[in-house]
Amino acid sequence: MRRRSERQWPGLRSVYCWSPPTGVVTVSGAQQIGVSFAEHHGVVTESGGRRHRFDIRPGDVFANGWSPVYWSEVTRPDELVEIYPGDELLRAAAGSSRTPEIEPLRGVRDAVVLGTASILKRAHLGLVHVDSIRVSELAHRLAEHVVGHYAGIAPPRRAVTGRLDRVLLDRVADVVEARLSDPLTVDDLAAAATLSPFHFARAFKASTGLAPHEYVTSLRMERAKSLLLTSRLSVPEIAYAVGLSNVSHFRRTFRRHTGFLPSDLRPSENRRIRSSSAAPRLTG
Repeated sequence: MRRRSERQWPGLRSVYCWSPPTGVVTVSGAQQIGVSFAEHHGVVTESGGRRHRFDIRPGDVFANGWSPVYWSEVTRPDELVEIYPGDELLRAAAGSSRTPEIEPLRGVRDAVVLGTASILKRAHLGLVHVDSIRVSELAHRLAEHVVGHYAGIAPPRRAVTGRLDRVLLDRVADVVEARLSDPLTVDDLAAAATLSPFHFARAFKASTGLAPHEYVTSLRMERAKSLLLTSRLSVPEIAYAVGLSNVSHFRRTFRRHTGFLPSDLRPSENRRIRSSSAAPRLTG
């Protein structure tokens, strides 16, 4: 089964892809920043005459500038979102007449990029409706973030209030990843950011595009997806492993976030899904 969707939004273009391992070399185009939603071992990339082999965790961020990146030796099902910010948007964020080049990234953890990619992924899958105003907000926030952190230049100073800085976002993200199997409250996350729960919740959504509970749930479902594809754990065991004790609620939440039932992704079921003529497909 292969799903691919390409969307043009205000200020950016995004590509979503879910595909089984095919042995075919794939390419990420110029000036993209994206997220892998799949776990991989020993993936190989080549760009600008350089070759790298590395592992990928679900949620890892990758980017490249003007040189495309070629991917090979992908041996597991792959799911990704690539985001191509428009040149005009990047120039505006940089306050420059020249388009800044995005710095090559490999396996970075970044809550802002992950939040944006998670929203776009669900829009590609038809699981949420995202209107042009919200996408425009996401695009501007992402461009400012990319230029400020991954373009090698300092963007013009703007009075950006009500957002968390990168240090606090990374601290909160570390707490979430370390405690995905535990009950988590907004108080726990607010404490990591040294803010009140009310101010933290508002600032976190302003920074990532996701409310704290949406961010935590998204990471839990990605962890569950990885376990379904790579482990022999039962569905109830996986639900408990990602902090959910109600298996029925887990199944509903998983389908709402991924478009699949947990049983659809069990290795023993993959052949049936791939061979089924009724398998869903996305069109660009």
